[in-house]
Amino acid sequence: MQRVNIFWFRRDLRLKDNAALYHALKSPNPVLPIFIFDRNILDQLEDKADRRVEFIHAALHEMQQQLVEIGTSLRVFYGTPAEVYTQLLQQYTIDAVFTNHDYEPYAQEREALIQNILKQHGTALHTFKDQVIFEKNEVLKDDGNPYTVFTPYSKKWKAKLNDFYLKPYPTEKYFGNFFKTTPQVIPALQSMGFRLVDKPFPAKALKTELLKKYGQQRDFPAIEGTSKLGVHLRFGTISIRQLAAYARQYSEVYLNELVWRDFYHNILWHFQQVGSGKAFKPAYDTIEWRKDTGEFERWCKGLTGYPIVDAGMRELNETGYMHNRVRMIVASFLSKHLLLDWRLGEAYFAAKLLDFDLAANNGGWQWAAGSGCDAAPYFRIFNPYLQTQKFDPALKYVKQWVPEYLEFNYPQPIVQHEAARKRCLEVYSAALKKD
Repeated sequence: MQRVNIFWFRRDLRLKDNAALYHALKSPNPVLPIFIFDRNILDQLEDKADRRVEFIHAALHEMQQQLVEIGTSLRVFYGTPAEVYTQLLQQYTIDAVFTNHDYEPYAQEREALIQNILKQHGTALHTFKDQVIFEKNEVLKDDGNPYTVFTPYSKKWKAKLNDFYLKPYPTEKYFGNFFKTTPQVIPALQSMGFRLVDKPFPAKALKTELLKKYGQQRDFPAIEGTSKLGVHLRFGTISIRQLAAYARQYSEVYLNELVWRDFYHNILWHFQQVGSGKAFKPAYDTIEWRKDTGEFERWCKGLTGYPIVDAGMRELNETGYMHNRVRMIVASFLSKHLLLDWRLGEAYFAAKLLDFDLAANNGGWQWAAGSGCDAAPYFRIFNPYLQTQKFDPALKYVKQWVPEYLEFNYPQPIVQHEAARKRCLEVYSAALKKD
């Protein structure tokens, strides 16, 4: 059998500046690149027009075109990782598998299972840091414990940052070490039970002028003031090192957003209970959330009677994207105005967001609900009307997504702000006093 090493693409769908791919290509054996459409994940997706699957599919085709040009091919499988590796081990003598770190609970379980299968065949599994700048124990407090407050974490993160951590991996120098093979067919979306939506995805480009104005424009949803690169970071079609280097040059505010991203991955790694439905602050698990009486469905559909909230939800449902400022508003509204469990909103975002990332999504929702690390205090309750006046004063964003907001058929507010605020403070206070 042909002796090879495997490179396993996961959330790093690019050939350039890819840490584990660089190390694989420098290894002695030719490198066979693979991707697995993991049925353990895909079979749980209820919506078979999932644009994230379509995004991955498009990214694979883009890489395949580049690989074919250099005389190799991506092998793409649809199945469980255990099934795929069992098949590969029957076809090749595999010395080692190379892949990049993934910090989510399921990814950890999957990796342990595959490592055990490989070990039985004498095959090594090598993993590398790629999707964050600093991971695991690289940024810790002086006493060796993980940070749970963003500001001191951010200060140490920036103090540690230097050109070494932003240096790209020169994978192109070693492209000749790919396994030589004829082009392989990538399974069609339809063959995996998914439908093509065929809407455009955010461009994989960060404009310098946008970055320079990012700090002044990022909070205004009617302005094209954010990068919309979340999906590219999520699936690794752009390098975090490239983006951080660019941000360090042009925008401290944007760099802070990348630090927040690392921070939430740091929290997920050190406090894995947050990835399985637990509040970071245990006392918040004692809050008596209201039973849903159809209000969650109205929130989902953008029919709450609060135009800024409804605009955000409709944007999400239509595009798979929601402006970050509006994400905070709608999350606060669900957990504090409606007093519905933040986990409901977290799950809805997980199903709908094109750029869904477990660490960031969980961190954002727990921040809004007050239950997370370094979260907004429970008594901080966004007033949707004031948020609208401040960040969408001309109502351009509202008019785009809720054109009927002044008409008789637009619903009355689902709850009155002051009454909801009072109820939230009472319920939160009662739960937290028990602690």
